[in-house]
Amino acid sequence: MPFKPLASLAAALALAATPPAHAVGQLIDVQVVDRTTGETLTPVRHDGEWWIAGRPGSRYGVRLTNRNGQRTLNVVAVDGINAISGDTAAWSQTGYVLAPYRNTEIDGWRKNVDQVAAFEFTALPDSYAARTGRPADVGVIGIAVFNELRRPPTILRRDAEPIAEGRATPRAAPAPSVAAADEARSPSPPSSDSGTPGRSSSPLRSLSREKIGTGHGAIEESAIRYVAFRRARATPDEIVTIHYDRRENLIAMGILPSPSVPPLAVDPFPGSGRFVADPPPR
Repeated sequence: MPFKPLASLAAALALAATPPAHAVGQLIDVQVVDRTTGETLTPVRHDGEWWIAGRPGSRYGVRLTNRNGQRTLNVVAVDGINAISGDTAAWSQTGYVLAPYRNTEIDGWRKNVDQVAAFEFTALPDSYAARTGRPADVGVIGIAVFNELRRPPTILRRDAEPIAEGRATPRAAPAPSVAAADEARSPSPPSSDSGTPGRSSSPLRSLSREKIGTGHGAIEESAIRYVAFRRARATPDEIVTIHYDRRENLIAMGILPSPSVPPLAVDPFPGSGRFVADPPPR
């Protein structure tokens, strides 16, 4: 019996040493899932940033979990582009609404209320950002999280209907919702001018050809619906950022350790000669 506490302590230490499979926020947790292999990509913390290793050719999804007791609006940006509208990403744009303590997985670029084009790790020139003239922010996934505006307290007057105390808040455009899971997203296919070069229009030749980005993959079914949502404030309550690149680049940057190289197999008696032969002439 005296060994049980020690075993429990060892188990606790083992769990503490296991790196989390998500980027932890106060309001949401973010996981990146390799949909080709089914593996959850474990992020590595380096110089205050989260990094994951992507495998070129793999489809992936961004899984969001609301840790909050109220709904949140989550503006999803991939490679500096809004995953719903296709516009160069900004905080004020549309996003996905998550019910309290619920989760959803964003699997692609929103094409309409029923479909997405799958996210997939691809060579930088084949990424959606590069193909639309915006390659400078390739290699990053960002989630800007907004709390919902709480309704002000209601007071009753003797001579009138109930009224809300305080200033009226302008009604915001409804945000879309994922009907199947009480979670939400928003539509708007990428606009025709989404490829207009902006701040990120640096030429491809200035970037490493080995770097990876997110491609515009096959069309998949992914239904959403609209829900009304009012942001508590104009700036995000939280931003969770995950950087990504191919494993070889993360090793070269010192973010991931170099794999151990097995020693060469050597034989102390590789030959059958009886005496030392002369070396070949120079």
